[in-house]
This record gives sequence, C-alpha cells and structure tokens, in this order.
Amino acid sequence: MDVLQAIWLAVVQGFTEFLPISSSAHLILPSQILGWPDQGLAFDVAVHVGSFAAVVLYFRRDIQQLVSAWFISLGGPQTAESNLAWYIVVATVPAGITGLIFGGLIEIHLRSMAVIATTTILFGLLLGWADLRCRGDKTIYQLSWKTALLVGAAQALALVPGTSRSGITMTAALMLGFDRTSAARFSFLLAIPIIALSGGYKGLELMGQVSVPWFEIIIGTVLSAVTAYICIHSFLRLVERVGMLPFVIYRLLLGGVLIFLILD
Repeated sequence: MDVLQAIWLAVVQGFTEFLPISSSAHLILPSQILGWPDQGLAFDVAVHVGSFAAVVLYFRRDIQQLVSAWFISLGGPQTAESNLAWYIVVATVPAGITGLIFGGLIEIHLRSMAVIATTTILFGLLLGWADLRCRGDKTIYQLSWKTALLVGAAQALALVPGTSRSGITMTAALMLGFDRTSAARFSFLLAIPIIALSGGYKGLELMGQVSVPWFEIIIGTVLSAVTAYICIHSFLRLVERVGMLPFVIYRLLLGGVLIFLILD
C-alpha cells in the first residue's frame, strides 16, 4: 500500500463510517475495481481507531453524562441518561454475538462485489421507504428495551458488506417512530461500543504481526479521525433538512455501477 492509497482509504473511511452508505463497501471496492492491494489488518485497525476517536470526541459530554448516570444507577435511582446508557449496552449485544459466531464466514464468503451491489441497493431502498413513510416524533429518550433490542438486531445485519451500520440502525429507528435527529444520534452513540469491540478484536489479531507500516498507520488514523468528525457534525446539522434521499440516490447509483461492472 502506497501513501496515496492510504490517504484515499482513510478519507473514505472517515466520511462513510457514519453516513448511511457503508464504509466496509467503500474499503473493499478499490481493491476490486482499481486492483489495489488489500490495505491489511493494521490499516483497518488504524482507521477504526480514528473513527472511534472522532465519535468519542464529538460526544464527549454525552458520554460523561451517560457513564456517570450508569454507575449511579447500579446502586441508586434510574434517570433518562442511565436508561439510555443501558439501552446502548443492550443494543450492542446482538451485533457482538453475531460477529463472534459468523464473522469468519462473512469475511470469507460475503465480501464480493455482487453481495455489495445487492445490499447497497436493497438497504438503500429500505432506508428511503423508512424516511418517507415511517418518520415519527419520538426522541432518543423515548427508547425502550424493546426498541433498543430491535435497533441492535438491525445493527447485526451491518456485518454484511454494503449494508451500512449507520444506515440500517437509522432505518430501524425511523421505522420504530423516531425522528431523524434522534435516529442519527442513537446510531452514532451506538457506534462507540461496536467500533471499540471491532477495533479491539482486530488489534488482538494484529499482535502476531511483525511488520507494521507506521507511516501509513499514522496517516490513516489522523485523516479518518478528522473526516469522521466533520461528517458527524455536518450530518447532525443537516439531517432534518435534507433527509435521507441524497444517500438513497447515491446508494442506488453506486449499486447500478457495481452491477454494470459485474456484467461487463
């Protein structure tokens, strides 16, 4: 992997990790379309660290309140913040279990262009339908154990490349009656534990590697963090106004291009 590839993939990862367009698809496709060598496990860990740093920094005040409320709730009264913290934990469980059981099979059998094209179009259409027909007015503090578990179950589907973790969780939240901002905010908060778990798991695998391209690693971490932070800030400010339609259109166009490449 050269420096240009590292810069491109880091920027793409940062922007697509939190947009409903699938970061995994955008990291897989360059190697299949442009013939780039696989970026390797070390670089995957680096861009995940960058994305994790961005979302933690952006929601640092929310995280402080949620963690504090969660600890207090262990021996004291429940609050809206402590309930939200518990719901994030509950919603993380399905994806964590699914990843441990099926992660290897998905890695081997579902990282193809055909799978990405199918999921990009299918879940793009579902996102568009949910945004147009299922928009509600529930806020993030009106989550329940049931809705948290349902959004978490949807998040487990994002292990399949092209689905988009943020896209499927926002779709589920919209279908359950939440407004766009609350759906996006819960999706971003839900990203924190799942990115930490994924990055930690890959980090353990990386410990056995001897040679690590540190220059590219630093580039990947910094650029993915900066672009992810910009993406989160911009998306939360614009989502109520622009809705999901631009991302739906992008997914349909991307899926169409992929089908053309497959058939060509």
